[in-house]
Amino acid sequence: MLQRRTWMIAALASVALSVAAQTGRIGVVVMHGKGGRPDGLVTELASGLAARGMLVRNLEMPWSGRRGYDVAPEAAEAEVTQALEDLQRAGATRLFLVGHSQGGLYALHLGARLPLAGVVAVAPGGNVAASVYEQHIGAQRARARELVAAGRGAEVQVFADYEGSKGTNEVRTRADVYWAWFDPLGVMNQERALRALPAQLPVLYVAPTGDYPALRRANPGLFAILPPQPLTRYLQPDASHTRVPTVAREAIAGWLIEAAAAR
Repeated sequence: MLQRRTWMIAALASVALSVAAQTGRIGVVVMHGKGGRPDGLVTELASGLAARGMLVRNLEMPWSGRRGYDVAPEAAEAEVTQALEDLQRAGATRLFLVGHSQGGLYALHLGARLPLAGVVAVAPGGNVAASVYEQHIGAQRARARELVAAGRGAEVQVFADYEGSKGTNEVRTRADVYWAWFDPLGVMNQERALRALPAQLPVLYVAPTGDYPALRRANPGLFAILPPQPLTRYLQPDASHTRVPTVAREAIAGWLIEAAAAR
């Protein structure tokens, strides 16, 4: 009995060391949602991943409340790339993007462009191809497009952003930057982003049961676009749109460990 118990303790210790070694190789860039910030809705998710031994960079993205779309998508991609390179220098060998809401959609976009081991889209939102965007900011997009076409893309003007739960709000930025983010065929078109992902890239699609109604309706069809593979999964935690980064953090951590070990 003592020998068996000693063996079980040793086996458990070996598993723990293996998991610890695995998490130490995982590098994660976390991206908040529209109008948010790193110390907002994603802070407990980021700190929870770090507490598991993962290397984490929690970024303030151009769509934060403070930045207000101050740079174009290509510049945002460069910021994420820099963070990934920092993680590699710190020892990470498996790199992931974890984004909430608009950050989740942008993570899906970058999944086709960066060398990643996987993407976690937490309640992805901000799909500018949705008809509701045309309804609420269609005139703003048309004005920005016309300015770009007229060679006046560098002009800074007041436009509008839209968020279903909050309505519209003013955005003061360059016309070409605004158009790049809100072009319905561009980087924030969720269907386009999903179809562009490499077939071998695993995706954890987190669709909370208490998400906004429009997102709940859209999520199953959008997830169905992804190529089926064992690590691409549809997670439905019992949480709201705002609470899901915290509620799902342990499930996300477990998936990151599994995906890192599989590649």
